[in-house]
Amino acid sequence: MDHTEYIGNPDRDHINIHENYEVEYWSKKFSVNPEQLRQAVKQVGTTVTAVKEYFSK
Repeated sequence: MDHTEYIGNPDRDHINIHENYEVEYWSKKFSVNPEQLRQAVKQVGTTVTAVKEYFSK
């Protein structure tokens, strides 16, 4: 769940696949479809750095 009371880097460093706007944003950012993004998060976790590494392979 997204914690709207906590804003700043910690919230931006993670991908919340339960929020549609985040799935849309990160799918476009990584040029993948939403299902590919969900699979990446399932494999490597929610950090943007880990997902970025996953797609750069």
